[in-house]
Amino acid sequence: MDVLVTYDIETVTPEGRRRLVRVAHTCEGFGTRVQYSVFECRLSETRLQRLIDRLRDIIDPSLDSVNFYRLPGSLTDARTSIGRRMMREPGDPWVI
Repeated sequence: MDVLVTYDIETVTPEGRRRLVRVAHTCEGFGTRVQYSVFECRLSETRLQRLIDRLRDIIDPSLDSVNFYRLPGSLTDARTSIGRRMMREPGDPWVI
């Protein structure tokens, strides 16, 4: 399934800045960053739950928020982009 993940992490304190780095790093392991705090992900239900569980362990729920939007179709069909082009589609392998 295709999922859009967005987050807003409190960064006023050093602890908040560390949580932001950990959240971003975790999301990078599951999807493609399309904005600073937005990731497009192609995930099975199991991997989505794993991502949710990992982020739940990182954030401070009284200060931070993470949203998961399950898309009924594919991200490719749902997305209309203008401006700088995306370098790859969600789920594509990285070539290094």
